[in-house]
Amino acid sequence: MLLLVSPLFIMIVRYSLATFSARRARKRQPQQDDDGHLLPPSPPALPVLGHLHLMGSLPHVSLHRLARKHGSDLMLLRLGAMPVLVVSSPRAAEAVLRTHDLVCASRPHSLVTEIVMYGPSDVGFVPYGDYWRRVRKLVTTHLLTVKRVQALRLAREEEVSAVMARISEAAAAGAAVDVGELLGSFANDLACRAVMGKSFRGEGRNKLFRELVSDTSPLLAGFNVEEFFPFLSRFGVLSRMVRAKSERLRRRWDEQLDRLIEDHESSGAAAAASTSSKDDDDDFIDVLLSVRQEYGLTREHMKAMLLDVFFGGIGTGASVLEFTVAELMLNHDVMKNLQAEIRSVVPKGQVAVSEDNLRGMVYLRAVIKESLRLHPPTTLLTAHFTMASFSVDGFTVPAGVRVLVNAWAIATDARFWENPEAFVPERFLDGGSAEGVGFRGTDFQFLPFGSGRRMCPGMNFGVASVELMLANLVHGFDWELPPGKVARDIDMSEVFGLVVHRKEKLLLLPRRL
Repeated sequence: MLLLVSPLFIMIVRYSLATFSARRARKRQPQQDDDGHLLPPSPPALPVLGHLHLMGSLPHVSLHRLARKHGSDLMLLRLGAMPVLVVSSPRAAEAVLRTHDLVCASRPHSLVTEIVMYGPSDVGFVPYGDYWRRVRKLVTTHLLTVKRVQALRLAREEEVSAVMARISEAAAAGAAVDVGELLGSFANDLACRAVMGKSFRGEGRNKLFRELVSDTSPLLAGFNVEEFFPFLSRFGVLSRMVRAKSERLRRRWDEQLDRLIEDHESSGAAAAASTSSKDDDDDFIDVLLSVRQEYGLTREHMKAMLLDVFFGGIGTGASVLEFTVAELMLNHDVMKNLQAEIRSVVPKGQVAVSEDNLRGMVYLRAVIKESLRLHPPTTLLTAHFTMASFSVDGFTVPAGVRVLVNAWAIATDARFWENPEAFVPERFLDGGSAEGVGFRGTDFQFLPFGSGRRMCPGMNFGVASVELMLANLVHGFDWELPPGKVARDIDMSEVFGLVVHRKEKLLLLPRRL
């Protein structure tokens, strides 16, 4: 978590740490609000900084350690001037995401999302209200329905074939492939196909969108120093720096998205879409143009919703796939079991795995579940915001508090999972310790896509591409580490962001069967 600091801020930090460091060891005292209600427990805090000094480069790990140290599945922290409720157990997550889902259904204000996400006007970051209900209905009714995800089958299979061709070339040359770059390109190209209806690889436009997602994601994931310390905005420098960077990114997005929308309008795609009654073969821009009057969409609304597709479709799928391949390289028996299942289902002589072949692959789904458990792409669910106070386990959670559900901590906690640090897909199979546990928001020990009203609407879109890509990767090739490398050399370190990704490159040698 990176902070933009000024000399004034540095002096505040030094003063706080030097004068009040002893208070960190002070025993926790029960806290009450102004009406005498008991607040969730809070570790000792520093003046001005609050608990900000306890955050490391991987906030989900820092928050997990803090929760375990103080034995609190609900913690009320203060990050600068910002109150934050940290949720670290299935019971507490269910209270926030199901029992009090409506109260916690909003999103906090952010200068970055206000600028980059056009208001915000998207589905993911917009506060709860009439507009959110309208666009959520649009997404679930027209954009990301099961039927439309199925209609993208040809696009998925063609993009997978393009990746297989690149791997075959590397295998023929005896060259290693950068798995992260390869899978990132696949996820990006598939998202572009869904949004635009065709690939623009030859023109370089796909690459531009991938670069934009990479540049924007850290800004959306990081906490703005103005949000921690609102009084610093009076000095102007910090807000101008954040605003300037956000506006530069927005101008870059504008240039690309406006061009795409105008291309569709000028080519008559809008008219075709409206007369075809939202045909399932339309791309996402066609759909938005066809329903813009019905839903009262402006150009900025449409661009914001397209951004959600790029962020969700590119970063999430690539992260899940790369972490899964890395775990398979670390767990040879799991790789062999997965290959055996896939190669037994796919008819001999069939070069590629089709989506029809996937239906009977229960071990493939277990592998993906286990990867999502150990490496959820969003380790801290996108922050919720309390619109009113409510009670959980005798504690009162005030209104106006950010809520962070630590999905990674819950999914790797030994209280809720057997042998939680091991990669064991068998736990999800019949007779396993997690038999029947799914990621669709009803099992609160496993929340890679969230739950409740603000659950990720693109789950089906993402899972479909991950399943097909992974099946083809392990069906068509055996994979080895470069000469001189062994499994323990694979570095599983993470980089925190809107989507968590691997820190180090994963270079592997494909061997065609």
